[in-house]
Amino acid sequence: MPSYIHEVLKILLTNDDGIEAPGLWAAAKALRQVGEVYVSAPHQERSGVGSALTLRAPVKVSDYPVDGRLPDEAHEAFPVTAFSVEGTPADSCIIALEKLVGKVDLVVSGINAGSNVGWDVIVSGTVGAALQGYFRGYPTIAISVGGVRSPLFEAPAKFLGLLASRVRDSEDRHGMLLNVNVPNVAVERIGGVKVTSLGGRSYGESVREEIGAPGQYKIDRNVPISADAGEGTDIWALKNNFVSVTPLRVTLGHQDQTSYVESLVSGLPALTATQV
Repeated sequence: MPSYIHEVLKILLTNDDGIEAPGLWAAAKALRQVGEVYVSAPHQERSGVGSALTLRAPVKVSDYPVDGRLPDEAHEAFPVTAFSVEGTPADSCIIALEKLVGKVDLVVSGINAGSNVGWDVIVSGTVGAALQGYFRGYPTIAISVGGVRSPLFEAPAKFLGLLASRVRDSEDRHGMLLNVNVPNVAVERIGGVKVTSLGGRSYGESVREEIGAPGQYKIDRNVPISADAGEGTDIWALKNNFVSVTPLRVTLGHQDQTSYVESLVSGLPALTATQV
């Protein structure tokens, strides 16, 4: 049997859509059937900030009442405790794990309204928060649904509950980071589950100068780019109504370019303090 930090599974839930987001509470409802849930989320939406931290200012944390957010299922579900954090998604996760909640058995980030696929994971606040659990050695799940304007949370919440139960019962779950994307369709329209790889860059940026405000610019990520969306990628799975589960790891090293870079710097004189 797997060993746990706690007798009852202890789960940290965070997001980047903010403490009021319906997807967060759909996740909380599903996860409270699996174990005790501690919610620590930004007090407002902080999408697209990646893994940014607040390092030079205090971050205020407040208790957040869960009354009215969850149905009264105390007789059949574990308790939920919530905190509102005036910081980034990564701040919310770090402060919870280091001060508010302590050690946990599982970290979940989501359910995000809008997919996080391909290279988008680099700027995703959902994944950015999840990374903080992964860095600390906890099994971690980032989960999103592929709809922004009218997201359907029933299918991702149901899948999250099932996946969390599997993680709970797994013997080899440490050091795991899963990026899950669920199609924005009814449960009966989902074609199955695919274990996928990251696709390419799915959106690019557009920049426009604000009207009547010279020198002020607005950046949007609204330029579709269909790079590397072939079968087996998360982008392909989502477009074909499959749940995409992508195992992630953190590595920015590019060892395939070692030989080229060695030739690039070969023969360059060593720099000394007097030359700099």
